[in-house]
Order: sequence, then structure tokens, then C-alpha cells
Amino acid sequence: MTYCVAVAVDAGMVFCSDSLTNAGIDRVSTYSKMFRFGRDGEKQFVILSAGNLATSQATIAKIKNDIKQEAEGNLLSLESVEEAADYIGDISREQQDKRSVEGKNFEASFIIGGQIRGNKHEIIMIYPEGNHITTSKDTTYLQIGESKYGKPILDRILTPELNLDTSAMCALVSMDSTMRSNLSVGPPVELLIYNTDSLVLDEPHRFDSDSDFLRDLKRSWDQRLKEAFRQMPPLSWATNWDKSDREQNGAF
Repeated sequence: MTYCVAVAVDAGMVFCSDSLTNAGIDRVSTYSKMFRFGRDGEKQFVILSAGNLATSQATIAKIKNDIKQEAEGNLLSLESVEEAADYIGDISREQQDKRSVEGKNFEASFIIGGQIRGNKHEIIMIYPEGNHITTSKDTTYLQIGESKYGKPILDRILTPELNLDTSAMCALVSMDSTMRSNLSVGPPVELLIYNTDSLVLDEPHRFDSDSDFLRDLKRSWDQRLKEAFRQMPPLSWATNWDKSDREQNGAF
């Protein structure tokens, strides 16, 4: 399984993905699910992938080959992130059709985030069918893969005004929560931070399974969750609250 999350705030974008691929208890390997494309000063794209590995790898290979061959309508010739999402969706559907076998699932989903000079940065999630959705002020993040375990922290913390460091930490805590609840998601974890209007992509941070930072993050988050839980109001208070409400409403 896979977990990828991308965050769009006013200050920029954050991308986070695991690298574990599990095809059974005796077939565990690692593949990066984060891919970068761009021209410094002009346009930059980051693509995250989840789902069938053959489909996602073939899709990325096609994108790279189109750029290398300077094919018409290749990723780096497009004028918007929306056009890039349509382009990736078309390739993904083609690759799924090639592998189509009754009863077999070859679906893959993608997230693309990027910025083209003169335009606002944007993040879009591409479904296996090729259609897509984007982030908004109300929804500042998108997920693919094993998304449910890492969602609560994102919903509680992320806002458009949040700075990139806090957004990145939120994405890492989301990843840690997912790895804690699903053993098929795991390190190496890759994290990439993009600053608005920089039009340059740095190398992603990579945290391996023996990363001291990941270990400290997990320990600190676990400890603070337990502390917060211990400070919750005792259950006995609920009786007093309910009694007070009933009295105010004239119910005895």
C-alpha cells in the first residue's frame, strides 16, 4: 500500500510520500513515489503516485520519454497545472487499458502540484478514470493511497495561512500516524517543500527507517497525545453538565 499527501498553503506547497511497496509478506521492496520535473525560473511540477506499480511506473516513464523526445504536448510544454493533470490522466488510462484483464485491478492515482511563471501554484489529484479535483481554501490538502489514518491531523491543523515549516511537520505527523496503523506503509519517507514563486525545486528530504528524526518525531507525538488525553475532563463531569442542561430546560 502507499500513502502520499500534498499540501497547498499561501506560502507554497509540501509533498510527502512513503516508499514501501508490499506485494505480500515475502515480497517487500522500496520505490520512490515522488517525481520532479521542471525548468528553473519557468515552471516546476511534482508528481506523487499510488496504486498499481506497473501502471504508475509506465505512466512516469511515458512522461519522461515525451520530454526527452520533445514530443508535442509533453509535460514541460503545457501552460497550466490543469492541462498537466489532463495529460497525466490520459496516459494513465492508456496504460490501464494495455494491462486490462478481467478481474484484475491495474488502477493508479496521482497527485500533481506545481507552478508556472505568472500563475498561482496549484495541487490536483487525478483519479484512475482520468478526472481530477483541486485544493481550495476549505480543502488545503489532497491524499492518495491509504489516506484515512493520516487525515485527522490535517483537518485539525492546516489552514491557508499556515507557514511551510508547520505544514511540513503536519504532513510528517500524518505520515507517522498512517505508518503506525498500517504496516504496509513505511519508510523511506520523502518530503519536499516548495516556496511560492521560487520556480525552483530542491532535493527532497529522505528519512530512512533508522532516521533519528523520524524516531524522535514518533516519540514526541506519542507522548504529547498521551499528555493531552490525560488532561481531558473526567467522565464524571458529563453527569453534572447533563444535569445542568436538564434543569435549565425544565426537565427533571
